[in-house]
Amino acid sequence: MQHDEEKLQVFLDGVIRFFHEFTEKEARVGTPYLMETRNPLSYDYSGIIGISGERKGSIYFTAPANCLRDILAAMGELNGETENLMDLVGEVANTLSGNARQEFGERFLISVPTVVCSKDNHRIQLPKDTRSYIIPIEWSRHKAALVITLS
Repeated sequence: MQHDEEKLQVFLDGVIRFFHEFTEKEARVGTPYLMETRNPLSYDYSGIIGISGERKGSIYFTAPANCLRDILAAMGELNGETENLMDLVGEVANTLSGNARQEFGERFLISVPTVVCSKDNHRIQLPKDTRSYIIPIEWSRHKAALVITLS
């Protein structure tokens, strides 16, 4: 379990750093917890990064549309149209996984982000034999999450 905690701390630190640097507002991260893979957590938009190499799995950042619009506004972008929300959720996932890659090394290979929208009835599917952790995020009265599934 300690190994899992060390891996998760990399992501916790990355979330805090991302929100501080890009929005100049602090994010609060909750205690990570195990998720049932049969019902993956997802809000309106999710940016998914596939992981391969020494570790396998995925990382995804998921947030409601209003949260993403407020993040964009905090970054100076007032266009909260669907395309910008999709770009942002993918970029957050990419940034957080890229930060983890710096920590875990070059054998931690990340894919380009895939973005899904819940209104399009896309469902996130996770491997049944791997643990998935949810890191709850609260930022500016919004709830979001980072979900980590790594073997």
